[in-house]
Amino acid sequence: MNRFVKTALVAAMGFGVSAGVFADNVATQSVTYEVSAINELEVSGNPGALTVSTATAGQAPNSVSDASTTYDITTNETGKKITAAVDTAMPAGVTLTVNLGAPTGATSAGAVTLGTVAANAVTGITTLNETDKTITYNLSAAVTAGVVASDSKTVTFTVTDGGA
Repeated sequence: MNRFVKTALVAAMGFGVSAGVFADNVATQSVTYEVSAINELEVSGNPGALTVSTATAGQAPNSVSDASTTYDITTNETGKKITAAVDTAMPAGVTLTVNLGAPTGATSAGAVTLGTVAANAVTGITTLNETDKTITYNLSAAVTAGVVASDSKTVTFTVTDGGA
């Protein structure tokens, strides 16, 4: 055999051996994966005390507001909403509202009167993560409320289905 044929034959045999070696050293794995529903909501802290303490003569008492807190939200689902409720009823003649700034693509319900039944505060929330959305509280009182001692309410915000 001439030299060229021998070299080509040796090279071809080497490729065959190499291919067999690689085939014998193959391992596989099956990777199972999942992305669960994520609906996270966090508030920045508590607002300052709301005290109705002034009025213009002949007018209802002046309401007071606080917009010092914010919320952050992350959801990987569509058609979500945020509801808001207080743990116990407000005293007669005293109204507490909350207004949540809406994240991109969602709709704020505006000033929502807080009661023990959850009310829609933001609807139409879909796959987003945003921070520093404003929370504004407003406290108003009718003169019929009289003097109301200092008290507090726990406000619960919930991310739930149904915000389309």
